Amino acid sequence: MALLVPGDEGMGLSALGWQVVHRLLSREPEIAVERFFLGKGFHAPTSADSGKDVELFPLMAASVSFEEDFLPLLRTLAAAGVPPLRAERPDYPLVLVGGPVAFLNPAPLAPLADAFWVGEAETGLAEFCLAMKRAVFDGVPKQQFLESVKDMPGLYVPGLTRTPVRRVVRVDAADSTLLSCPASSGFTGPQAAFPDAMLIEINRGCPHACRFCAAGFVYRPPRHARMQDLISLVEEAMPPKVGLVGTALTDWPDLLPFLRWLAERKTKFSLSSLRADGLTEELLVFLRQVGIRTITLALEGASERLRRAANKKLDPEVFLEAVERCARLGVNHLRVYLIIGWPWEGPEDYDELEDFLGRIVAARDRGHGARTREFMRITVGASSLVPKPFTPLQWAPMMGEAELIAGQKRLGEMTKKLRGVALNVDAPFQARLQGVLSRGGEEAFRLVELAAAEGGWKKAMRRFEAETANILDRERAADEVFPWEVIDLGVTRASLRREYERAGRFLHTPGCPSGGCASCGLCGMDDWMASTPAS
Repeated sequence: MALLVPGDEGMGLSALGWQVVHRLLSREPEIAVERFFLGKGFHAPTSADSGKDVELFPLMAASVSFEEDFLPLLRTLAAAGVPPLRAERPDYPLVLVGGPVAFLNPAPLAPLADAFWVGEAETGLAEFCLAMKRAVFDGVPKQQFLESVKDMPGLYVPGLTRTPVRRVVRVDAADSTLLSCPASSGFTGPQAAFPDAMLIEINRGCPHACRFCAAGFVYRPPRHARMQDLISLVEEAMPPKVGLVGTALTDWPDLLPFLRWLAERKTKFSLSSLRADGLTEELLVFLRQVGIRTITLALEGASERLRRAANKKLDPEVFLEAVERCARLGVNHLRVYLIIGWPWEGPEDYDELEDFLGRIVAARDRGHGARTREFMRITVGASSLVPKPFTPLQWAPMMGEAELIAGQKRLGEMTKKLRGVALNVDAPFQARLQGVLSRGGEEAFRLVELAAAEGGWKKAMRRFEAETANILDRERAADEVFPWEVIDLGVTRASLRREYERAGRFLHTPGCPSGGCASCGLCGMDDWMASTPAS
């Protein structure tokens, strides 16, 4: 099996998804799995493990996390002499696509992939690979093999599988809120983007139900790892540093005890972004004691109105208290994340943000007090909203590139007036590209083909303007059938539509309860989980 990892080796070694697959399949004595880092895809890669050519492998499994990975995958197949279109590949190799894209919206890659793995690799992927191994060794033709496995749990074979395909999830039989098999890095090294850090998954999914966040919906039910499981991973690997990965780190009740354990054994660590209401005095004092000097907080919406639409439950006063606490305790860099491009966004929201940024600076200055030697610089990071499939915003239009640039310009005008505040923004073109590739149907694969033929995304997008407008620039009808609904994630369409309508009325909805899906019933996951086999 050739495990195809988009991007170069440095970035690949610092990604978790494919490493779960590698560790899982490497335990199988009948499967030889080798890594191929695709780079930009211009050249046929050779195995990072043996130097073998990729075209020698009957199974090519691509771990696709981002829409921009589509292009290097197509280029790689072409460079290796493998027809990129599945219709032109009657024989092996079989191209299997997994990763978040496979269950967020597989449609744009359906013309390329023979099959998709829908959900978590820990639940059935090894069995699929073993079945294929037997078929290859017995001389079974590819199409006959696909016909035989088309209804296997977790497998979507375009044109053969009856849809919708249920996402497969590893659920602990005793506790559905437990992440029983947390992901962790199997590879580190000087060439990795995080050269000395072992990445460890603290939680999967998020209970807060922010309406823009695909991770909060496609990874339900939200699950936390056991501290003892993470301790075992660290003790086995003995890394000099641990990177904690998760969508809701401060929700994990064992966060501080685990960090204290790491500190006692002199293992360094880093954290992804934190919720302001989870950044307690005790936690921040400890982080400063062990040398953490950069803290990231998510503001998301420019105004309280937009934060209600996003279902971001943030108390502005709690946020300002967190900023003041950071400054008082000697944090020297605060990152504040913001999203622009909401469907309901207007000038009044930017006016409110300008006032709030001034209050953030004032909170920082209060935290500093009379001290002059320490100064906390602030970076406002602004990204463009991409309304994603399987979120309540899947019906919403996406803001145009010109409007997004105008919003960034307004942010620049307000931040340059503030001492010690910098602005970092994304590229609206890239956000729009991501929107097309995440929200399109099979017609979006033509954009990938155009990019390969034209030498890049910008020329291709110019030739795809009519399709882009249809995919991004209109509000979808309430009853419109979406191309991604070939997948069943467990969250009902009715609950997503209800949340979209509540967003338009700027109303909050409670997040997932701590007791798990059985104690809720709000989004349909309780019924879906009841029919999901526990492991």
